[in-house]
Amino acid sequence: MPTSSASTTDSAKSSAGGGVQSLERAFDLLERMADAGGEVGLSELSATSGLPLPTIHRLMRTLVVCGYVRQQPNRRYALGPRLIRLGESASRLLGTWARPYLARLVEETGETANMALLDGDEIVYVAQVPSKHSMRMFTEVGRRVLPHSTGVGKALLAGVPDDEVRALLSRTGMPAATEKTITTPDGFLAALEEVRRQGYAVDDSEQEIGVRCLAVSVPDSPTAAAISISGPAGRVTEAATEKIVPVLQGIAVELSEALASSGA
Repeated sequence: MPTSSASTTDSAKSSAGGGVQSLERAFDLLERMADAGGEVGLSELSATSGLPLPTIHRLMRTLVVCGYVRQQPNRRYALGPRLIRLGESASRLLGTWARPYLARLVEETGETANMALLDGDEIVYVAQVPSKHSMRMFTEVGRRVLPHSTGVGKALLAGVPDDEVRALLSRTGMPAATEKTITTPDGFLAALEEVRRQGYAVDDSEQEIGVRCLAVSVPDSPTAAAISISGPAGRVTEAATEKIVPVLQGIAVELSEALASSGA
C-alpha cells in the first residue's frame, strides 16, 4: 500500500519557524514546569500551554521514558535528574562564552569580573576573571549564595515581580552576612526599586566588609544572568562607579547579543 504524506506524525511536523513542532512543545512544557517550581499536574500544563491533554500526556510520557521528567506518586510530574547533567554542562559553556567579555571588563575597570545565574532560589557564580591588582576579590566558580546580600542577586531579582521576590525570601530567609546586609523583605524590595531606577545594583559591604560590588543583568539572556565587578571599597568609590557602570552596561549588551547569535 502506498504511503501518504498526510500520515506524517506530530513528531515530524515542522513548525512555522522551521523547527520540529513536537520538540518545541516538549521544551516549552519543560520551561513551564521550571517556572512552576519543578512539579506540575497535566491539567495545569494544559491550562498554561493551551495544548490538549492527550498531546501533553504523550509528550510527558516520552520525557519520562527519556529520564527528563519523572512521575510522582501523587501522579504529578516533576523535572527529572537527567536534566542536571545538561544544566551543569550548559552552565560551564555559558561561563566559557562569557570569559572574553569578563576579561574586557577587567581591562577597562581594573577590578575582578564575575558572571552569575539565578538557579532556583540561589545565585551561582559560573565565571570569573580576576583583577591584576595584588589586592583583589576572589569568588570560587560554582559557589552558591543567597541573593539578598549580593549585587548580582539584586540585579537579577529586580526583574522579578515583588510577590515572587517575597516568596523567595520567605523560603531562603535573610541571614546577615555582615552588619550592612539587608535583612527585611521591605528593605530588599526598596533596594530593588532603586536598582530599577538607576539601572545597576550595588553591594556595599553587604556580603563581605570592605568589598564593594556593582552589577547589571544581561538583557534578554536565555537564562537569568548578571555580570559584576567587585573590589575594595577604597577603589570602587562613588566616583569610580560613575565610570564603571556604563562599561558594565555596554559589555552586558554585547554579551547578550553574542548569546543570542550563538543560538541562531
